[in-house]
Amino acid sequence: MATLYLSLIVLIPLAAVVLRSMEDGLSGFWAQVTTPEASSALKLTVVASLLVALINLVMGTLIAWVLVRDDFPGKRIVEMLIDLPFALPTIVAGLVLLALYGPSSPLGVDLAYARSGVVVALLFVTLPFVVRTVQPVLLELDKEVEEAAASLGAGRATIFRRVILPSLLPAMLSGTALAFARSISEFGSTVLISGNIPFQTQVAAVSIFGQIESDNMTGAAAVSTVLLVVALVMLVALDLLQRWGSRRG
Repeated sequence: MATLYLSLIVLIPLAAVVLRSMEDGLSGFWAQVTTPEASSALKLTVVASLLVALINLVMGTLIAWVLVRDDFPGKRIVEMLIDLPFALPTIVAGLVLLALYGPSSPLGVDLAYARSGVVVALLFVTLPFVVRTVQPVLLELDKEVEEAAASLGAGRATIFRRVILPSLLPAMLSGTALAFARSISEFGSTVLISGNIPFQTQVAAVSIFGQIESDNMTGAAAVSTVLLVVALVMLVALDLLQRWGSRRG
């Protein structure tokens, strides 16, 4: 029953997309994904997603550290804000970002219709992944080990590098992989602030939508298949990281 449900919800639709992308054979598939517009959208999506994942790796770990190790006024509010991207519809997030960083920005910062705006939108929707992946590991760390290292003369940097980081690294990389996988498929938060300018700010998900509107289903399926392959590679890497982390534990 579970296998049937999984097939109906996930496997069959994905297989249908892949088959549709291969309607004209491998040469037709290659021709679709290497058109100037498609290749530009894919390149922007992958590069922006890698940048966002790296920023999340650092800042997400730092935020998780502060939330676990420090107490400060408004901590519960910050905890709720971290999860806001999970609850907020992404098109609403795009509207909020356009209001904050658009031409009429109250902050005086105009990122609309620029690649920097795409990066900010992706950072917003992927914020929770590293934070929520690293937090439980930080909570379970044995502080007595850190105290023992300190009593032996180890400095804070050495304790972090030699004691804390090895335990945190699998969770950090797992959260980063999830953030990357989410970034490459994001549509709602980028569709407004990016302006969807071909060859400049159009991401792959918006390019797929445009091809569907133009009745180019094969092209849309081809670009979707590329994103699917990239996402699967990241998920396999995530599984390997989790296995590695469990062996270390």
